[in-house]
Amino acid sequence: MEMLSLAKELKENAYPGRGIVIGVSEDGTKAVTAYFIMGRSSNSRNRIFVEEGEGIRTEAFDPSKLEDPSLIIYAPVRVLGNKTIVTNGDQTDTIYDGMDRQNTFEQSLRSREFEPDGPNYTPRISGIMHIENGRYNYAMSILKSNNGNPDACNRYTFAYENPVAGEGHFIHTYMHDGNPLPSFEGEPKWVKISGDIDTFTDEVWTSLNEDNKVSLFVRYIDIATGKYETRIVNKNK
Repeated sequence: MEMLSLAKELKENAYPGRGIVIGVSEDGTKAVTAYFIMGRSSNSRNRIFVEEGEGIRTEAFDPSKLEDPSLIIYAPVRVLGNKTIVTNGDQTDTIYDGMDRQNTFEQSLRSREFEPDGPNYTPRISGIMHIENGRYNYAMSILKSNNGNPDACNRYTFAYENPVAGEGHFIHTYMHDGNPLPSFEGEPKWVKISGDIDTFTDEVWTSLNEDNKVSLFVRYIDIATGKYETRIVNKNK
């Protein structure tokens, strides 16, 4: 597998939809994650990220223009002890509750499947980062329809132990723009993680399609101490 440029992947795809990146900083000291949302409809574009506790949630930028909140208002990031959960929907809460009951990441997602937004049947993408005693590992998941057939749900989990400095993985909801939107295919993309939190945030934000990007969350977590820094960028201000 070839290591890809995250910036190039984003610049060459006008609509990857929602995306999760998880990996390790160049210097090997930080666990890195990014989550972004994009939108084609006015309802999807009418959003911002706001901090909530140790995580974030989406909010309507203009509440008077909010239409259906069911698939666009949720908490993408929550923290459970030494675990950071990042997802593209309300399965964040499903994972949080399941792991709080000592279920695994994969077990917690067994009760969920892709989003009920036919004909797209948007995949549910999720990530879990675990930092303990100076050690770090992460996993990613995608729940998707069976090649557009909503009668079957395909479930994939990818686990990464002892991740390498300057490397990460990128998973997103759609292969590219289209009608219906084609679901992501294959395993998460192997991408380079470069720079400090501000450099990385700027790289991702400026590489996203200007018309379709909505919000971006980035977090760098110190693997030795668990302390973290967060950046949030919203197009709506």
